[in-house]
Amino acid sequence: MSTDDTLEEAVEVLQQLGLKEYEAKCFVGLSRLSTGTAKQLSETTDVPRTRVYDAIRLLEAQGLVEIQHSSPQRFRAVPLEEATETLRDQYEARVERLANALEQAEPVEPADDEEPVQEVWSMSGTTAIANRSNQLITDASEEVVLVVGDDSLLTDELIDSLNGLDSGVDLLIGAVTESLETQIHEAIPNATTFLSGLDWLRNRDGIDEHLAIGRLLLVDRSSILVSTIVPDTNEEQAIFGGGFRNGLIVISRRLLAQGLLPQRDPHPE
Repeated sequence: MSTDDTLEEAVEVLQQLGLKEYEAKCFVGLSRLSTGTAKQLSETTDVPRTRVYDAIRLLEAQGLVEIQHSSPQRFRAVPLEEATETLRDQYEARVERLANALEQAEPVEPADDEEPVQEVWSMSGTTAIANRSNQLITDASEEVVLVVGDDSLLTDELIDSLNGLDSGVDLLIGAVTESLETQIHEAIPNATTFLSGLDWLRNRDGIDEHLAIGRLLLVDRSSILVSTIVPDTNEEQAIFGGGFRNGLIVISRRLLAQGLLPQRDPHPE
């Protein structure tokens, strides 16, 4: 990645964290200078000189920039470690405010009080899917059956969730390769691991080069999550199903059981 690309990415991320464009550009510009005047900063960042002062004032108010009251004024960014910690605190505070606001909002009751027996929803994005998977695992009370189709999905967070399960929860984890099964066994010693017999989990040449199964998760025989990964982009998409009598869950449990030895299946059909 070139320097220009790196700087553009830094500006983009800062904007996602809540800074305006000129603020982000000025902060990135100052991070490359020991100190700088408005003129120097304008020349470095292409931010109009008259707008530099406004951006610096706002950055100072957030604790990201310091001002030397000389003539001309000079500016400098706070140390990177301090800046990232400040931004992290601000971001977490905003997320907490959002959570509190949504929790306090009064729910709108549906016109029909009857709850559906079956439901299937779609999700996108590895982070969101991983969070939902970890939450389902954490809430498990009886059984977790998981098949991992890609070793990149065996994250520290997932391992912690699985290792944190109560000893009374049956934990069965399948892998599509022997090396991945070994890795899972070492990382999650309390799990019963198996080599999945579902060959179609692998994205092999000649089958479907545009589709690869990411994860299959079945929790307490009442919730299921199945994800796919697009090889070219690594974009993960998933469907999530709930409802004890959901036909999707019944079929999936039997498919997953193909990878289990009968004596290792705690709830044989």
